[in-house]
Amino acid sequence: MADRVEPKPAQLPLPGGQEGAVVRLHPLLCGEATWPDAWPHRRGGPLTKLRALGFRESRNDWVPIPLVAFLVEHPGFGPFLIDTGLDPSVAEDPRENLGRLVSATGAKTVEMKPEQAVPAQLRERRVDPNDVGLVVMTHLHYDHASGVSQFPRATFLVTGREWEAAHGRAAVTKGYRAGHVDHPFNWHAIDFDERGVSSFSTFGRAFDLFGDGSVHLLSTPGHTRGHMSVLLHTGAGDVLAVGDAAYTRRTLRTGHLPAFMDDEHLFRRSLREIQLFSEQRPDAVLIPGHDMGAWRTLEPVYG
Repeated sequence: MADRVEPKPAQLPLPGGQEGAVVRLHPLLCGEATWPDAWPHRRGGPLTKLRALGFRESRNDWVPIPLVAFLVEHPGFGPFLIDTGLDPSVAEDPRENLGRLVSATGAKTVEMKPEQAVPAQLRERRVDPNDVGLVVMTHLHYDHASGVSQFPRATFLVTGREWEAAHGRAAVTKGYRAGHVDHPFNWHAIDFDERGVSSFSTFGRAFDLFGDGSVHLLSTPGHTRGHMSVLLHTGAGDVLAVGDAAYTRRTLRTGHLPAFMDDEHLFRRSLREIQLFSEQRPDAVLIPGHDMGAWRTLEPVYG
């Protein structure tokens, strides 16, 4: 692998914006896994994290979860992705791509079919993977970034804080694999602390991706240091890809926290911004990061 590249500062908005634009959103199921319910909904007591890893948890309390990405079609910019799903090799051997440490925990339960790889799903929708000009990374955990190598022609947008976290000390123990992202691709870093950042709706820090109101990048740290969510203005209404700022509808509804967070205070703050948005926009569709029940209610296409 080539030497690690450093992302360039992102220049937003991107070209291609159109006044009054709406996008089409395609949710993509890229695989499935199972984990103890104590992972997304932490238990009390001194064994909280051990129970999240399955210690003293009945297999009856393990739940299926979707591993996902999204295809977005913008009328001026063209097709782009939110996250990359899993590398096609995971369908044959999860350990090869995901690594021993990840595979020894929740990832050992990953199930993926070859046709669930994002490039295959794009072709099924008559989108050439080489035409994907942009990938917005909500964050760089293995289940979101495993497929990065499949899109060498794309520009990748990630927050600078997330890039730093993925290359920090003991990053592999926090869900990152440097091999997923250290490709000499066109990486660009977003800084939600820069002077030009604005707010949007209930979110304190946001960027209008194309300057036309069709896609907003929202700072929602807590799950990871640089996590972001994506709000899409589709022809069918607004859809919020929450990412892992909330794994489940239960967390969105009740505020029940997961077992593992990079920063609990920031997680709570981001979650509250999302909840307030939902209260003010009850017509909007919210898609939590890993809720199979919620996933099964989604439309194949929005817009």
